[in-house]
Parts: sequence; structure tokens; C-alpha cells
Amino acid sequence: MINSNRRKFIKSVSTAGIGMGLLGSSLHKTSRNSSAKTTSIGIIGLDTSHSPAFAKIINDPDGEPDVSGFKVVAAYPYGSRVIESSYSRIPQYVEEFETMGIEIVGSVDELISKVDVVLLETNDGHPHLEQALPVLKAGKRLFIDKPITGSLEDTVAVMEASKQYETPIFSSSSLRYMAAAQSVRNEGLIGEVMGADVYSPATLEETHPDLFWYGIHGVELLFTVMGTGCESVSRTNTEGTDIVVGSWGSDKLGTFRGIRNGRTGYGGTAYGAEDIISLGSYEGYRPLLVHILEFFRTGISPVSLKETLEIYAFMEAADESKRRGGASVALREVISKVT
Repeated sequence: MINSNRRKFIKSVSTAGIGMGLLGSSLHKTSRNSSAKTTSIGIIGLDTSHSPAFAKIINDPDGEPDVSGFKVVAAYPYGSRVIESSYSRIPQYVEEFETMGIEIVGSVDELISKVDVVLLETNDGHPHLEQALPVLKAGKRLFIDKPITGSLEDTVAVMEASKQYETPIFSSSSLRYMAAAQSVRNEGLIGEVMGADVYSPATLEETHPDLFWYGIHGVELLFTVMGTGCESVSRTNTEGTDIVVGSWGSDKLGTFRGIRNGRTGYGGTAYGAEDIISLGSYEGYRPLLVHILEFFRTGISPVSLKETLEIYAFMEAADESKRRGGASVALREVISKVT
């Protein structure tokens, strides 16, 4: 059913950039599980450091008010079964969760039966669609950690399922919530944004499109500053570096530098009509987690699915540009391939 609906879903997408006004208010309904009691959280995937980091903050008895009212009560550990750097972590994180008193369950379905909302943390993006579908069908609000899936096609399918089951989803890298980037976007810190140059590590994983695995962090930061409306992408690639240039209309460019050799880090520069500023550096997991928990409270994602889709189309277009020797590739073109 998901595959048969994909074309209808894409045809509902129009306007500039990829233009996706899609899921709108239907995803902002009150959860079936809303109540004044503590909201129970389940985690899928103990193959990433994000899982214990989030659980420790949420379950801290001395936590701040902005993370109160929630408790991680159960976790399903898998997780990647094919990426060694991911699945090798699972025994350690299972032990950490058991030490915290969090129940380890044997399936996603068992997890769903015990919790109100779900953090899908599996490091490998390829199982995400399969793991997300029963959560969405059960009406449980769902945060999907990066990458949202392991392909652009699956990304669209997850969004279709969110619409079909009227269950909201939210996906983001923690880089979105760097304070300077948020001020540029939401407070007019530099006036109208004219462009941005950002950078992050961009290690590769052969099972994923190049930038989906780690470059997503820098690309998310770029879109936080630039917003939606990217029309085309070109990519220059070497063994140690990617330079991806996105065109936001006739006179606005945003660039992403993906670093694989030498010193790495996170940051960038935003160029505005009134000022030019540094975007600072990575500020940890907590700012993202605060927004995840607010999403669980309200059912309103702080990042539109239009923007999330455009981010993943940007990265897919970068791969296509690489295959074409650096030629410019329109985002609409890569979207049309999954309809």
C-alpha cells in the first residue's frame, strides 16, 4: 500500500524548491496517548551513542523542567545487523540500559505495547522504514534520528505512512539546534540570509548514499540557515573532501564542505543583508532532545516534512552530480525518480 501511494504523495508536492505543503494540520492532532501522567518512551536501536545519551538525560531524577514528564522504560536493541561499527556497540549499550533499569525487549511490537512514544535511534538508516511502520500504525508519535532512512525512496515512504496513519514524525540532526543558527533563522540576527558556508565530517559508509551517513550533520545546518527553496546542486569530490554547492534561486548560494582528511569539526559562516557571523560549534545532544520532547508533548514537528524531504533530495542530488562529473542536478529531477 505504501508503494502504491507514493505517486499520489509526490503529486501533492508543488511550489518552489520541492514544494511540499503536504502533511499540514492533519499531523498536529492530539495523540491518542496524551495524559497528565509521565509519558513513557521506548527506544529502537542501541547501536548508537545517541541512545544512552538521550536516556540518561531523560531519566535523570534531577533533570531540568524542560525534560520533565518523560521516562525511558523500554528498548529494543537492534539496530544494525550489518554495519560492524554499529552492531559491535549493542552489547555495551544493552548493559548500560539494564544498569539504568530500562527493560530490554525482544521486538518492535513488544516495545510499542509498553510505551506512549518512540525514539527510533537505529544507526543504520535502512531498517528505519520497516521499524517505523508499526509505530506509526499504532499511532505513537515518532522521532527518527539521522538519517531518516537509507534512501530517498524510503524517506518518501515514511512520510506517506505518517500521512496515512495520521501520526506525526520529526527527524533532525542535533546540528540544527546550534544557538547561532537558530538565531539567524528565527530572530533575524543578520537580516535576510543571502548565503552560508558550512562544514562537518563526511565519513562514508558503503551501504548508504554518501552524505546520508555523516554529511547529513552539515547539510542540516546549511538548511537551518538557508531554509527551503534549494533548486539545484553541484558537487566536487576528492578522496578527502566534498564541496557541494546549492542554488537557492538566482542569487543565493549555500555550500557544504564535507571533511574526511585532516582535522574535522562542525561550523560555518552565515552571510546576511545586515551582518556576517560565525555559526559557532557543536553544542551537544541536549538542545535537540528538548525539541524532541516538546514534539512528543504537542504532536507538532519543529521541522516541516517539506524541509526534511528537501534535505535528503539535496544529498541525493549531490550523489547524482558526482556520478555526472560535477554537473548541476535539479532537486525536482531526483524527486521524480521515486514517484
